[in-house]
Amino acid sequence: MTPDLKGFILVSVIKILVIFVITLVGVAYMTLLERWVSAWMQDRFGPNRVGPKGLLQPIADGIKNIAKEETLPGGANKILFILAPALAFMPAMMMSGVIPWAAPVPVHFDFSLPWLGRFSHEGLMPIQVANLPIGFLWVLAIGSTGVYGIALAGWSSNNKYSLLGGIRASAQMVSYEVAMGMSLIPVLLLVGNVTFAAIVASQQQGLWFILPLFMSFFLFAVAGFAETNRAPFDLPEAESELVAGYHTEYSSFKFSMFFIAEYANLMTFCAMLTTLFFGGWDVPFTSWDQTPGLLQTIATGLAMFLKVTFGIFVVMWVRWTLPRFRYDQLMATGWKFMLPVALGYIVVMTLAIFAIDRLLPGLSGRIHQLLLFGVNLGLAYITFFLADRGFIISGSSRHTLPSTLEGASGARGQG
Repeated sequence: MTPDLKGFILVSVIKILVIFVITLVGVAYMTLLERWVSAWMQDRFGPNRVGPKGLLQPIADGIKNIAKEETLPGGANKILFILAPALAFMPAMMMSGVIPWAAPVPVHFDFSLPWLGRFSHEGLMPIQVANLPIGFLWVLAIGSTGVYGIALAGWSSNNKYSLLGGIRASAQMVSYEVAMGMSLIPVLLLVGNVTFAAIVASQQQGLWFILPLFMSFFLFAVAGFAETNRAPFDLPEAESELVAGYHTEYSSFKFSMFFIAEYANLMTFCAMLTTLFFGGWDVPFTSWDQTPGLLQTIATGLAMFLKVTFGIFVVMWVRWTLPRFRYDQLMATGWKFMLPVALGYIVVMTLAIFAIDRLLPGLSGRIHQLLLFGVNLGLAYITFFLADRGFIISGSSRHTLPSTLEGASGARGQG
């Protein structure tokens, strides 16, 4: 084994440990953040007893969950019942490893260790576990496997309510995966590459994609809420039967693993939203961060942290603001609204990019993207104010009675 290969393995192991530990700690304190946000919005006190300002509450919750008694329902499939939480947890952790959390940092070392030999590394080190050439396709592929853990958790519990929760969760996640994948095709059309590094670099040279690809952002954001089972799409975990859903029969740490997976998916969703549409780790209004260096890595890591944290706050804000969808509204939004809009948007953006390139060759990247921003404004107006007419987005409020029935009810009232 060459010194360079051993150095690469050493750097990879360190990145895995650092990024996964930060992810797990971040997930633990996201539970505290959600309780603080909900308390602030409901004008009450949040956790404030365990540690200063309640900062040790996640540790206390973890100890409590580990110390609880493990239960196994009678008639449950033991192997799948134990395996299901891991099948939900592992994809959530694997996705965070391909997100670029900061600008690459120059790393140079050359040393020897007893029994292990010489280690060397020279060049830039990406602040991600693996800079995969398939980029966001990896996240979509691995994220789709999380549905197996949820479905198996409901089926293996030998509980009909858990089975209903697992089926509903599976149907919800499969329905919105289609729209989520299609919402990212315009990003590929504009960048010509699916790697996260290329997407961030393209936004550094032009505008953040929230402007030229606004409809992609909207579709991806809505699908992300459904994929992470967050309100107003949290039907699998809050059923009308007043049970928790697919994890009703779980306890102790197996129960916690489902929520760790949910918050890890939420962090990955907000990180992807930041990377794809808000410039990733790019510090706005400056090109200083494009020069490799330790200070640049720290600054871009802080910028990424602030963007992702703001996205997480918005997701929590939505939870305590919007009411839950009915199940028929959930499916109608996915198949009757999201899917047709995503397909139509791909066609329109393909024609717009082709027309701008052919009719106005030689435009700068910013002007090109500003023209696409105008196209997206027009599409947003057509979609939200003309085409929909309130039947999908506004729910059932616009579904009024036919005029004949309204007249008959009025006549009965006068009589």
